Amino acid sequence: MVMKFQKTLSEHQLLLHRGNTSTLQINIGRLCNLACRHCHVDAGPGRPEIMGRKTMSDVIDFARRFRFQVADITGGAPELVPDLDYLMQELRPSVDKLIFRTNLVLLLQDRYAPLLRLCKELQVAITASFPSTNANQADSQRGEGVWQGSIEMLKRLNAIGYGLPGSRLELNLVANPTGAFMPVEQCRAEKKFKTDLARKWGIQFTNLFTFANVPLGRFHRWLEQSGNLTHYMDRLAAGFNPATINGLMCRSLISISWDGFLYDCDFNQAADLPYTGERIHISSVTHLPQETPIVTEDHCYACTAGAGFT
Repeated sequence: MVMKFQKTLSEHQLLLHRGNTSTLQINIGRLCNLACRHCHVDAGPGRPEIMGRKTMSDVIDFARRFRFQVADITGGAPELVPDLDYLMQELRPSVDKLIFRTNLVLLLQDRYAPLLRLCKELQVAITASFPSTNANQADSQRGEGVWQGSIEMLKRLNAIGYGLPGSRLELNLVANPTGAFMPVEQCRAEKKFKTDLARKWGIQFTNLFTFANVPLGRFHRWLEQSGNLTHYMDRLAAGFNPATINGLMCRSLISISWDGFLYDCDFNQAADLPYTGERIHISSVTHLPQETPIVTEDHCYACTAGAGFT
């Protein structure tokens, strides 16, 4: 039986409090062309939740007021949200680094060529989901044919300078396990990915990040339906690593939902656990307090198991 996360913290005499908030993560919608099995926000075709231009303007104003080091745009598939180019252009002068997350395959469409040109012009770091160098494994998680499209898009990104040695255009890959098990150790996985992609397809990238799947949304339902939920939660809890606490992303990140409300992280957003326990809209925020408690639930075990989600 899984031990409650807050109780685990107490038994290790640990507190999970916010430090200096330097990263602004913006989830601009749950609309997506894919319906990946591991998706914690339940993104997919037909989802109506997308960020409007008024909320984008509030986000831009918020970023200007608090001067974050990093702005991280995620979804769903951000490409499907109108005015994404406006959000990027207005955010970029306010942050040292702008990250754009993509599932790669949408970018294959000709209509996204201007977006790619804008990313290059603004030196936006691209972070792409790419769970495996094995086509069958990747497609089992993301859908038939997605792996092949991803390979083609990675080649195109290399062709415009992304991910090449010495390039200022970062191309980072994110690999989540394709089932109810823990991720491979990151350094070992990165070495394998770089070797396989370079040897077989001539593809290069900057960094690989490996993370455990968070038991929320579609992944939670799959765990229940497949009979893996209890076993998976027990594995996460058994892997709790107290050394991860100080470096957890929620200590230095604030998350904004598609409708402009604050959360400690994208996972709490998916679980509908608002920042400080109250629904606070960014337009009403006058300061970002430090050392406030992070709202936690048992899905937090996914970020603290093994090497953690930092």
